[in-house]
Amino acid sequence: MGHRIDPELTRRARELRNNPTPAELAVWRRISRYRPSFTRQVIVAPFIIDLACRTAKFGVEFDGSQHLESIAADDRRTRFLEGLGWQIIRMWNSEVLANPDGAVLHILSGAAECLGGTHPQPLPSREGRARNPRR
Repeated sequence: MGHRIDPELTRRARELRNNPTPAELAVWRRISRYRPSFTRQVIVAPFIIDLACRTAKFGVEFDGSQHLESIAADDRRTRFLEGLGWQIIRMWNSEVLANPDGAVLHILSGAAECLGGTHPQPLPSREGRARNPRR
């Protein structure tokens, strides 16, 4: 019998997914086309990881100024997730927004390291393919 995820945790993850921060959105728009895939608001009970590549067990936490008061709690959370085999990096929202392309490169590099050097790749371009007409 499988274990069920707390419905409140699922509700919270869905709420976060539907209301991303500007930093999360900036990264997601750039990284969502890469494979192995990244997912937003991944539940690893009792926590929710902002962005994760499940294949690599690599997670990204986007931190705003509210995290200045919760550094000790964030450290405990990171240690807990690392104990489950996850690699977690933290990025400040302000730094991500100042250089979203650099943030994505940093994330892809971290995921590649977890995958043994295999860099995630963008999906193949659809250029040159014949498109079926819409009906």
